[in-house]
Amino acid sequence: MGDRAGASTAPPLVLVTDTDSQLIDPRRAYHVGRDPTSEIVLDDPRVSWHHAVLRADDGHWLLDDVGSTNGTFTDGRRIQHEDVGPGTRLRFGDAADGPSATFAGLPAPAPGERPSLIAPQASGVFRQPSAVLRLPGRTVRIGRAGDNDLVLEDLVVSRHHAELRTLPDGGHEIVDLSSHNGTYLNGRPVDRAAVGPADIIGIGHAALCLSGDELVEYTDTGEISLHVQGLVVRVGPDHRVLLDDVGFPLAEKALLAVAGPSGAGKSTLLNALTGLRPADEGTVLYDGRDLYRDYAELRRRIGLVPQDDILHKELTVRRALSYAAELRFPGDTAREEREARVNEVIHELGLDARTDQVISSLSGGQRKRVSVALELLTKPSLLFLDEPTSGLDPGMERSVMQMLRGLADDGRTVVVVTHSVLSLDVCDRLLVLAPGGRVAYYGPPDEALSFFGFSEWPEAFEAFENEDHEGWQRRFRESPLHERYVAGAALPAAAVPAPAPAAGAAGAARSPIGPEKPQGWFAQLTTLVRRYTSVLAADRLFLTVMIALPFIIGIMCRAMAGSRISSENAINVVLTLCIGGLLTGSANAVREIVKERAIYQRERVVGLSRSAYLVSKVVVLGTITVVQAAVLTTVGLAGVQLSPVLANGVRLQSGVVLPPLVELIIAVAALSFSAMMLGLLVSALVRKEEATMPMLVLLAVVQIVFSGAMLKLYGVPGLEQFAWLVPSRWGLAAMAQSIDLHTVFPTTITADPLFRPDRTTWLRCLGLLVALSAALGLAVLALLRRQEPAIMRK
Repeated sequence: MGDRAGASTAPPLVLVTDTDSQLIDPRRAYHVGRDPTSEIVLDDPRVSWHHAVLRADDGHWLLDDVGSTNGTFTDGRRIQHEDVGPGTRLRFGDAADGPSATFAGLPAPAPGERPSLIAPQASGVFRQPSAVLRLPGRTVRIGRAGDNDLVLEDLVVSRHHAELRTLPDGGHEIVDLSSHNGTYLNGRPVDRAAVGPADIIGIGHAALCLSGDELVEYTDTGEISLHVQGLVVRVGPDHRVLLDDVGFPLAEKALLAVAGPSGAGKSTLLNALTGLRPADEGTVLYDGRDLYRDYAELRRRIGLVPQDDILHKELTVRRALSYAAELRFPGDTAREEREARVNEVIHELGLDARTDQVISSLSGGQRKRVSVALELLTKPSLLFLDEPTSGLDPGMERSVMQMLRGLADDGRTVVVVTHSVLSLDVCDRLLVLAPGGRVAYYGPPDEALSFFGFSEWPEAFEAFENEDHEGWQRRFRESPLHERYVAGAALPAAAVPAPAPAAGAAGAARSPIGPEKPQGWFAQLTTLVRRYTSVLAADRLFLTVMIALPFIIGIMCRAMAGSRISSENAINVVLTLCIGGLLTGSANAVREIVKERAIYQRERVVGLSRSAYLVSKVVVLGTITVVQAAVLTTVGLAGVQLSPVLANGVRLQSGVVLPPLVELIIAVAALSFSAMMLGLLVSALVRKEEATMPMLVLLAVVQIVFSGAMLKLYGVPGLEQFAWLVPSRWGLAAMAQSIDLHTVFPTTITADPLFRPDRTTWLRCLGLLVALSAALGLAVLALLRRQEPAIMRK
């Protein structure tokens, strides 16, 4: 409904029903009926699904019966249009004993006293404060620990999170105490900022406001509304429209299904609603707050289960959830606190019998439950799921949808994108998108087919493909259903905060995500290293290849070397070591980022450090790679006479700085490490895991050709300069110097000055391998940034 003249002058009232009481806001319209998404729900069969509407108009309150079957009554008489106020008592469905609703006014506060109900200024709803603290005229410490002045029992809050300090002039400022998840002022992350009566301090799930000499706390318990207004998404140079003016209201504790044919824009809508790819036009209101503007604060209250599992399938259910809890909760959270929360979500999702089972051995439906459990760790108020029933049989699909129904009933707003229409009956609302991202229907699922004029869903979807898409959009907007479920249920304009600028116009107006807290970086790294080690240790195929590969290549090298290095075998031994180092390093890493893309993208949104993620890969894979290089070289050359013997019987001195075997181990390890970094680059570059093997083969061929052992590079313009960028060029040169390949195998190729033993040149080769590894690491970081949601790219 639009802004009504005089609505704001109508007094707020307390509405008391048989089961509940609430403060009703004159800026909103309240629908009364059995519909679970109504603002006032009366669960009685005599009450119609949509029974009445209560609204403020011209300074007073009105109740309109909207054609109910059994009527609305006051003082025994049936009414259609009635003024209501303090003392009015209504009955619905029966004049004698139907469900009742009684109105009462709010007592005026005494001078200097706090009103009994205060609402955060940026919210479109009134809420009862969960706590009120009288300011003591000194610093107020806020956090999770019991010794704080204001205790917030929320695991995403640090033990000592922030302080509200009193300034000499009587004002106040909020100071973040290096908390894990940050302190926010009006949706923006702050370290220190002045606070006034019109400001909202966000800490975890709590909103704090100053009211005179008191600090009032409002807790987001999950029962929040979602209002979507005029979303438009365009892509490409031709500005092709993927979403066309999509808008709808969704009440608290509701389950919404988003359906439609392929290409209708369902995933695009999901990205816009979660803030991952903000719409170019329009607004998403999270309980009256602009999601795009306050995204930095609100993102941790949004759970997202993408179509791809966001799980390490090699871990057990409990271990996967425990590692996720470590990453998402502050570092000062005790292990017992984390495990208690893990046990809660395991029980809530019915996974008690599966806690010690490896995720890969679970059924599709059970794996989806684990993905949902992971998101529920931080108690999100909004939960989005993308195709959670894809690939499931009808029975398992029904089970998943019933699970989502239960999650909504427990106090969350749940949105599920689905291709299936078998379980729409468990949903409160259905949004059907026609191709082009146009709303073809929004309302109760059981009214959709009759609106479309078909008896089966396949017929309706086929009609979307064959008929005018704009016609479907126009037909819905002109129907009574649009007025009833969209326009008539929308948030009044008076309660809507000023919209944020469009995505492409002024992104600076949105709250910045902010840098990661430096004190949390090492804690994240430690957790990531332990988790990644556990994942690799549980991968039997990887372990087998990792252990066998250096031994196999080492034995091959030993067969070529025989008992000593000579002019006949020297080039083959060095080249085998080079190839072995390249293959072990790159094979270890070439799949390790692309296979975790969905996991990384989700964890990045909830606070994962990009650099900590990469360093964890480098630490674990680097350790494995260096050990493999040492094993390969030792197996291949231990006991071999490494001082080459020339054809005339003269033995050369070998080793430039250290004993030759030690130098060779160092050179192979440095080459393997740089090849591993190149493998990580490939893994971050490709979009599908299947593309890694062809890339691996191509890179191996290029590295071997440009190593300097097969092709003359020195003095060849273009080729020599290109080879500077190839790690094998420097790795093979360092190995060649350790056995004086320049002398023992004189050819035009080994005449290369890089092959001549020289302390400075040997150290330079190793230094360049380190520099190339660092450069490759920076390139991987840049590619990881490209994979992140658009709103995270700062």
